[in-house]
Amino acid sequence: MNLSNELKLTKYNELDVLEVNHSKVKAKIALQGAQLLSWQPYNAEQDVLWLSEIEPFKAGSAIRGGVPICYPWFGTVKEPAHGTARIREWNLVEHSCSSESVRLVFALEQEAKIEMILGETCGLYFTHLGSEAAQLALHTYFNVGDITKVEVQGLPTRCFDKLTDQEVEVPSPRQVDQNIDCIYAANPTNIIQDFTYQRAIVVEHHNATETVLWNPWHKPIGGMSENAYQKMVCVETARLNILLQPQEVVSVKISVQ
Repeated sequence: MNLSNELKLTKYNELDVLEVNHSKVKAKIALQGAQLLSWQPYNAEQDVLWLSEIEPFKAGSAIRGGVPICYPWFGTVKEPAHGTARIREWNLVEHSCSSESVRLVFALEQEAKIEMILGETCGLYFTHLGSEAAQLALHTYFNVGDITKVEVQGLPTRCFDKLTDQEVEVPSPRQVDQNIDCIYAANPTNIIQDFTYQRAIVVEHHNATETVLWNPWHKPIGGMSENAYQKMVCVETARLNILLQPQEVVSVKISVQ
């Protein structure tokens, strides 16, 4: 496929990565997992997405950061954890550029596709094409200045705490001051207030039934350096309990204020 001038295919160690260099946006997408690794609109001083600085980019290994696509299952109900989509090669099947944005469509054979519209905002539109019902999480890692100076707004006051396997009452807005792995009923919009970078990241979920909030705090995590938890928070767009049916679309739109 001939690429337009704004697009360049390059190698990060073992993985093919598509780099986007457009007047409105810079972005990077790994073909393994169709994983958006970086999205920085022209009006953002820092990348909106977090990517591990020690990521080795090894074929067949999940990439730590960006927006992993957890599909067709979530968590450890089967092996590998979080499904196979994030460790398989996707194909770039469509691309176009306008003065405002870049549009990319990646396909995973006849199983799934994801459309990305990258510009001043970031839109990710996942379509489940398989015949079997499936789970999905767009497991977005957001880049923050200092996790102790962040609050996540728009979450309910009850969640399922995966660390204790029970429903718990929690404050909203939520601050991160410990290992958190919580599944919430999805609200349409969450806002990550980052008082260090002096910005608000607006996360709009469409056709999601759950939102997952995750930060491992001091717990050692593969592919993360010891203090990396201080610079990231995951706010995930998910369909877990109500499975995706064929042709269903789940999307997230991200913007910075």
